Amino acid sequence: MNTEEFYPLFLQCGKVTIDSRKVEQNDLFFAFSGTSFNAATLADEAIGKGALAVIVEHRDFENRDKNIFYVPSTLAFLQELAMFHRNRLTIPVIGLTGSNGKTTTKEIIHAVLSRRFNVQYTHGNLNNHIGVPLTILSVRDRHEMAVIEMGANHQKEIGLLCSMAQPDFGYITNFGKAHLEGFGGFEGVIKGKSELYDYLKDHQKTILVNENDPVQDEKTKNYTPKITFGKDHSEYRFELISREHFVGLQYNGENAFSRLTGEYNFTNLCAAASLGLHFGIGFDEIRQAIEAYIPTNMRSQIVQTNGRTLVLDTYNANPSSMNAALHNFSTFEGTKTIIMGDMLELGDESEREHREILRLAGELHFEQIITVGNIFRKINPSLLAFENTGALSAYLKEHPIGSRNILLKGSRGIALEKAVEFI
Repeated sequence: MNTEEFYPLFLQCGKVTIDSRKVEQNDLFFAFSGTSFNAATLADEAIGKGALAVIVEHRDFENRDKNIFYVPSTLAFLQELAMFHRNRLTIPVIGLTGSNGKTTTKEIIHAVLSRRFNVQYTHGNLNNHIGVPLTILSVRDRHEMAVIEMGANHQKEIGLLCSMAQPDFGYITNFGKAHLEGFGGFEGVIKGKSELYDYLKDHQKTILVNENDPVQDEKTKNYTPKITFGKDHSEYRFELISREHFVGLQYNGENAFSRLTGEYNFTNLCAAASLGLHFGIGFDEIRQAIEAYIPTNMRSQIVQTNGRTLVLDTYNANPSSMNAALHNFSTFEGTKTIIMGDMLELGDESEREHREILRLAGELHFEQIITVGNIFRKINPSLLAFENTGALSAYLKEHPIGSRNILLKGSRGIALEKAVEFI
């Protein structure tokens, strides 16, 4: 079975899935197998649910009469099929990556561009070597644009994802201290994320640049084509505005307030607005999109509960995003408690970076500092240092937090959101 032979059948399918529980009528199911489970055993069940076809990587389960096809590697075939499909798309594809804010930026870009175009985009956090091809294969004739998020924690991953997504436009949100262990330090982060720039430059595609970011500015100097924002001489110029806890932007005297907290989200809004303006969307429509977008993904999400304000930012954490979150939260009026979870994947820098964040939290004079995770627990002399979220929840049942404002910020593996019901 090769991609060209299989492609006409793919075009007939409803959606592509790797989860047998989500198989519906006319779907294409890729049976990914792990070390302890052979998903090919679910092939007949998927066909019984109405799957149009199933791809397996165990020859004994092939049954072409039932549209069950063998390939040596389901992953390789998924990626090859995505590239074959991408080569036949004629719509603009926008790729983005970065250390912080890429998912929020992707969501806002989608909200803005959807005011004028039918846009397909990365759903949830499907931004890796499996998620990117799944997103590409979800783009169909009705779509007029695609926005594809690309994540990585090692060198050459962004390069691989670019080879599949083949973006016409690209944006790197920032270069921060994320996945230091996999990238080999901060310089490795810059090199790894810049693989998006490498692809765009090699193919003469358009780069979106925040010219206030010295790394972005330097790496795109003298390059064209590009779209710029951030400075007085940039193509698009925005002013930061705020109202209560929320951040917004001003363009040519017109205001657009988001429901996002933190000045760090200002550049995310600017990126989305710049792309909207570039594609001919009026600022009034951009404003409507920004004001209508409600974060629900545990990223800079504000939740009002029991007369208190919770800032729920528990999907990811690294030294850069933690620093920004603490500084932003320190500006809130009223008493403030912070609950910080361990920042994972920092390698040899882990203990030092956690000490630095704990030091910063002390300098910002929060009423109460609570930490969760063994790394913080090792260096936190406070009694309010818990091994995991379960231990924190048990404590909160007996000792309710009295502060008016509460920040929860930690890596995904800590799952701080599980403690919300006890606050």
